[in-house]
Order: sequence, then C-alpha cells, then structure tokens
Amino acid sequence: MKTLANTKLNVLDLAPIIEGHTIAESFANSLDLARHAEQLGYHRYWLAEHHNLDGIASAATSLLIGYIAGGTSKIRVGSGGIMLPNHSPLVIAEQFGTLETLYPNRIDLGLGRAPGSDGFTMRALRRELSGREADFGDLITELNQYFGEPKFGQKVRAIPGQGLKIPQWILGSSLYSAKLAAARGLPYSFAGHFAPELMMQAIDLYRVGFQPSADLKEPKVMVGVQVIAADTDAKAKKLATTVYQRFLGIIRNQRVNLLPPVDSMADIWTPQEEEFVLDKMRYSVFGSPETVKVGLNKLIAETQADELIIMGDAYDHHDRKRSYELIAKAARS
Repeated sequence: MKTLANTKLNVLDLAPIIEGHTIAESFANSLDLARHAEQLGYHRYWLAEHHNLDGIASAATSLLIGYIAGGTSKIRVGSGGIMLPNHSPLVIAEQFGTLETLYPNRIDLGLGRAPGSDGFTMRALRRELSGREADFGDLITELNQYFGEPKFGQKVRAIPGQGLKIPQWILGSSLYSAKLAAARGLPYSFAGHFAPELMMQAIDLYRVGFQPSADLKEPKVMVGVQVIAADTDAKAKKLATTVYQRFLGIIRNQRVNLLPPVDSMADIWTPQEEEFVLDKMRYSVFGSPETVKVGLNKLIAETQADELIIMGDAYDHHDRKRSYELIAKAARS
C-alpha cells in the first residue's frame, strides 16, 4: 500500500522573489533550501520555467539547475519544467547534455508545453511568424533525436548531448499531456498544486492508456501539491495566507512579489474570490506535522502517486525551510 512513508518526496521551486528583498537573495535562498532538502532526504529538486512574472525568478531555468546542482552533491536536480515550445530542441539538448556531463546521473528533464507566461511574452520568446505552433510531441521527437546515438550522415548533432540518457518526464495540467505521456511511455507529473480540476481524470487516462517503453515498463505518476507545515495548525494557516495572496493576484491579473502573511484574508478578498482560490487549493495541506501526514496520506490514497513534488512558498525563508523539515518529519513518523 502506498503511503507517505514509502512515497518519494521532491521540492518544486520557482525561486520566489520576496517583497522587500532582491533577486540575488532569492537565488541564495534556493541554494540554501536545496542543501537543506538534500540533508533531509528529499529525492529531487526541480525548478520551473516562468517569464515576465513579478515574484518569480526562475526564468533562466537551465542556469539555475546548474547553480543548484553545483552547490549540492546527491539530490537530483531538474526542470519542473522546461516549456519546450519556447526553445529550439537543439538548444535544450545542448544545455541538458552539458548539465548531465557536469553532474552525471543527477539531472532530470521535465517537459511542458505551456508558455509559462502571457501571450505577449510568448511571442517575444518564440518569434514564431508562421501562425502555426509546433506540435509538442514533434518537438519531443526532435529533442530525442539529438539525445540519441548519432546516425550516419546526420548533419546536426548536440555536442554535448548525443548518446546521453537523461530521464524525461511529461508535465501537465490537462488531458492532452496525460495522453502524450501514456503514448510515449514516459513518467507523468500532474500540476495538482495549481490546476486540480482535471487531476484524477488525467491520471486515470494516463494509467489506462500507458504504453510500455524501453525506459519505463509501468506507469509512474508524480503529483504536485501545495504544502506548508508549521509547529501548529494555526501558524501554518497564517503562513498559507501568503499562498492565498499569490493566487488572488493571479486571478486579479496583479502579479506581485511574495507578500507577508496576514491574520485574516476577510478584508482582502471577496466571497467569490475566496471560493475560487480555495477551490484551486482543494488538495493543498496546511498544518502541523500530524495534519500534514493525514492530508498527504489521503492524497496518496486517492491518486496512488509514486512521488509527490511539494511547493511551499512561505514568506520567511526560515519558515520555508522549517516547513520542508516538518514535512520530512511527518513522512518518517
């Protein structure tokens, strides 16, 4: 039976920019958290690609992966994810080929198809003038041609990159991503931390349609979840108001840096906004180690997830580190 005690735990980091602090401090905090997570026994530390968003500093994702991998020694480091349509597959093959060469057997390549920003920024990134977006599946096929062994007469190669076996994951928040991961025989990570609506349907679709591949014989599912742990339920619920304010900014189209927690959200959101945010947070767990253990065991029982990837953006860095420490404690208890 799958439980929190036997489920791999991972960290999802957007290098949050804290109100009143600098981006340089965000990067230093990420490295400090990664080292802390490594000591606590977390399995993976992933960074997510986002662009032109106040409060998020993980735009140059490959560079940050190298920074984190270079400052740690055991924990796997990767992308959660690289938004492949934003890039030339050759460039990603070269970047991750370089990372895998520098930090062998420690690099993961999670792939998504969303822009990681708004439409204006997407056009600035992609410079696509034909009016037709490249198919995500075709981009993955091209990427894997660069990672494969070079063929006779092949004119374009990824150096470094060719011949390297870098674990790939399909990331998503839709049924499309579930179908693609199943058809390719790749592990699948669902973004339950911000898009819970289709999670169970997508996971079921993935498992039912899974086609074994050379690298994966059975389905493998990772679930993203928002978690903030503190010594008491009351403190965790207060720290969680930072997360509520971030989601509120998203629905108001008012992206802001990470804001300090408040005693009450009553005067900040409307009843309709509260309902929307709490619905987005339906799988989130905010509480003491005992509350976290119960909540995550419930999520694992429902999803049968093989791994959890945990996002927990407390405003204060020490609270954030303490949260991941208490989550690990809950898993061991």
